[in-house]
Amino acid sequence: MSSLAEATALPELTTDDLQRYARHLILPEVGLEGQRKLKAARVLCVGTGGLGAPLALYLAAAGIGTLGLVDFDTVDLSNLQRQIIHATPDVGRLKVDSAANKLLALNPALHVVRHNTMLTSANALEIFRDYDVIADGTDNFQTRYLVNDACVLLGKPNAYGSIFRFEGQCTVFAAEDGPCYRCLYPEPPPPGLVPSCAEGGVLGILPGLVGVLQATEVIKLTLGIGAPLIGRLLLIDALSTRFRELKLRKNPDCPVCGTHPTVTELIDYNQFCGVAGAEESVREAAVKGGALPQQNGVNQIPVQELKRRREAGENPFVLDVREPWEYQIANLGGHLIPQGELAARTGELPRDQTIVVQCKSGGRSQNAAELLQARGFRVENLAGGITGWSNEIDPSVPKY
Repeated sequence: MSSLAEATALPELTTDDLQRYARHLILPEVGLEGQRKLKAARVLCVGTGGLGAPLALYLAAAGIGTLGLVDFDTVDLSNLQRQIIHATPDVGRLKVDSAANKLLALNPALHVVRHNTMLTSANALEIFRDYDVIADGTDNFQTRYLVNDACVLLGKPNAYGSIFRFEGQCTVFAAEDGPCYRCLYPEPPPPGLVPSCAEGGVLGILPGLVGVLQATEVIKLTLGIGAPLIGRLLLIDALSTRFRELKLRKNPDCPVCGTHPTVTELIDYNQFCGVAGAEESVREAAVKGGALPQQNGVNQIPVQELKRRREAGENPFVLDVREPWEYQIANLGGHLIPQGELAARTGELPRDQTIVVQCKSGGRSQNAAELLQARGFRVENLAGGITGWSNEIDPSVPKY
C-alpha cells in the first residue's frame, strides 16, 4: 500500500522532533521516513466536537504537520461531557480557537489552519483541496453527504466516524477502489426519524473511542501501512464492549463514485436530506414577525408566537413529546406524552382546540404533529422547541 506523502518532498526532522517522536522512530513500520511523512501530511478535521476532539489531539501528538479545523460553533457547557479538547474557561469561545490553543500547547510545531465557517457546497471543494486526508466528525446527515461527495470528487480519502447513544461506526470512505458513504446509505433517512445526539444522548466516552480509531486510520493512510478500514465498517457497542465488522462493497451504480456518476458537482444537501433550515427560518421570522413555512403540511410557529398567545390569555394546549427525564430537567408546562407512546395515548388530547407540539429542538415534535394531523387533530409544531424558548424567550430555562 502506498502512502499519501510519497509524491511530496519530505521535510527533515529537527533535534526536538527526534526526541519528541522517539517511540515512533523505533517502530520499523514508522521509523525516520515515516515520521517525515507524518510531518509532511495535511489533514482536515471536519468538526471539533466529540469526535474531532480526540481525533485532533492524537493527530497533533503523532506529528501530523498541518491540521485544518472546520467548525463555526462556540463551546457550550453541555459539550464538556465528551469534547475533551475544550475546558470550562472556553465556554462561549469559538471552538476552532479553543481547539487550536490546546493543540499548539500540546505540539508547538504544529501548523493549525482555522476554518471558522459552516461547511457548504459553496466552500467545501476549496477547503478540501489543500488536504491529503479528510476526517469526518460531523453529526448530521446533510454534512456527511456533503463531505462524502466532496471527497469523491477530489479523490480524497474520508476517515469517517459516527456515534449515537452507546454505539459507534468507523470506516474509510472514498479511497481508491473503495466504497463511499452513498454506497452504504444511498438515501438519507426521513427528517427527524433518527434523533441527533442532542436529542438521543451519547455516552461521553464513546466519541473518544471512535475518534481515536479515526486518528488511527489517518495515520495508517498517511504512512501506507497496515490494513485501513477500506471496504470494512467497524461497529462498536460500548455497552457490551463488542466490535463487529461488516464488509462494504463499492456500488457500481452509485450516483457519485459509480461507473456512470450522475452527481458530478456538489448539490443542495439540505434539500437532499429534506432539511428546511428551520433554525434560520425561525430567527428570520422572529425578526420580521412573519409566519414560518409549513413542513409536510404542518404549520410551524416560532417560540415568540407561543409566548404572545400565553400572554394574551389564549392558553394554548402544549403537548411535550420528550422523555420524562427531559421533562424533569426543563419544561414549558405542557402535557407530557413521549413520542413513542403517542399513538396509543391520543385519547388524552383535545379535538376542539389546536395542539402546539413541542420537543427539544423541533424534530421529534414535527413527526408527532404529522401523526396527529393524519388522525384528524389540529396541530402546530413549535419550531426550535424548548431550546429555542431558552435562547429567545427565557434563558433561565435550562439547556441540555
